Amino acid sequence: MDEKKEEKGFTVKDRRIFSPESQEHLKEDKEKSEAAPGKPEKQDSARPEETAKTKKTEAETRLPEINFSTFIFSLNSSALVHLGIIEDPASGRKEKNLSFAKQTIDILGMLEEKTKGNLTTDEENFIKNILHDLRLMYVKEVA
Repeated sequence: MDEKKEEKGFTVKDRRIFSPESQEHLKEDKEKSEAAPGKPEKQDSARPEETAKTKKTEAETRLPEINFSTFIFSLNSSALVHLGIIEDPASGRKEKNLSFAKQTIDILGMLEEKTKGNLTTDEENFIKNILHDLRLMYVKEVA
């Protein structure tokens, strides 16, 4: 009863495709694993050129810092899309949805009310001016 049990390891491979070059990498890995079955293969997490591409992509898509002003600006942009003033970034078309526009304007109004006394003078003026402009645009669209 002195049987030796052979331990079988396993290999985890990242098969996500990020670029055409990554597909070449996957083909090479598959060929290697088919050539030497049963042998666990050490896999690098990323090639240097792929790492450079990833860093470049992250740098290009870096988003602005989130603070109160950028949040208000985001809601303003959403309201302008719903008012049909600017194009919807997803569809590339100008479409009006006045109920969504009103809801977004009401959210901004609620934020103005709930944050009274907690904002800097610049932030107070920013939300006040945005609300004024959006309300005027909304009334023009409804009338």
